[in-house]
Amino acid sequence: MVNIQPIMIDGSAFTGVTVQLPKTTLLAIANDTGYIMCGALDVRLLNDKLADRRIVAGKAVGVRTLDELLRAPLAEVTFEAETKGIVKGMSGREALLKMIG
Repeated sequence: MVNIQPIMIDGSAFTGVTVQLPKTTLLAIANDTGYIMCGALDVRLLNDKLADRRIVAGKAVGVRTLDELLRAPLAEVTFEAETKGIVKGMSGREALLKMIG
C-alpha cells in the first residue's frame, strides 16, 4: 500500500509518502527542493554516482512513521544538503525547514 499525505510545517507544504512493503516501510517527506527519508536512502550513491544532480537529502534510521521521521536526528546528509545548512544530527523537521525557499 502507498499512502501520500500533505504535511504542513510552519506554513510550508511538504508531501509525506509511506510505502508498505513486505517486512519494511519506506518513508519520505519532500518538497520541490529536497527530501528526508528513512534508512533505505543511499546517501553515498547520491554523493558519488549522482553528484551531478545536486540532490538535497537526508536519512534518518530506525523510524517507522512520518512523525518519527520528522523528530529523528539525521544520520547522514548529502553534500548538497550541507550547502543549505542541513547537518547530521539535525531533526528531520529542522532539515525540512532549511529546504524552504
